[in-house]
Amino acid sequence: MRGRVALSAEITFVTSNPGKAREASHFLGRPVVAAPLDLPEIQSLDFVEVVRAKAVAAAAELGRSVLVEDSGLEVKAWGGFPGPMTKWITLGPLGQEGLARMLDAFPDRSATAVSALAIASPSDRPEEVLVAVGRREGSLAPSPRGAGGFGWDVLFVPDGATRTYAEMPAGEKNLDSHRARAFAALREALAGH
Repeated sequence: MRGRVALSAEITFVTSNPGKAREASHFLGRPVVAAPLDLPEIQSLDFVEVVRAKAVAAAAELGRSVLVEDSGLEVKAWGGFPGPMTKWITLGPLGQEGLARMLDAFPDRSATAVSALAIASPSDRPEEVLVAVGRREGSLAPSPRGAGGFGWDVLFVPDGATRTYAEMPAGEKNLDSHRARAFAALREALAGH
């Protein structure tokens, strides 16, 4: 984690997902507003590279400091794929069900849920962006389960649990999720600024 940060009391989280903004507000203990913004996203399997580029582009476009996130699943049997591209796979024709079925041919369904957060000011270059990453080990369920959460929460079962994130109440999921870990690292980094 590096960077310099100038945040106001209210944080602008560049996301079209109000659920992510609510989680961010809970984790940071301060107001977070969602600002949907269509950003070009670089194609990379490196979460840090993706969030740095997104943060710089969003801060320049909005003219203020912003928070961005990228999250995904690193599937062990696939060498970490799809990583930051998880969203694009699950939103396409394959969907959550297809992603789960693709693992049926592999004996190992283990995966790591990753959340990478970045805060950038309008004048920041990518190497100046503050970045925090959280990781949570687990596995992918054989098929989607649950109605809570968002995105691939219907597939991810954290180690030590039997339910997917989508089957857990939000309070339980937020105790030790990949996103909770990323925000804990971000709070620590912000305290040092």
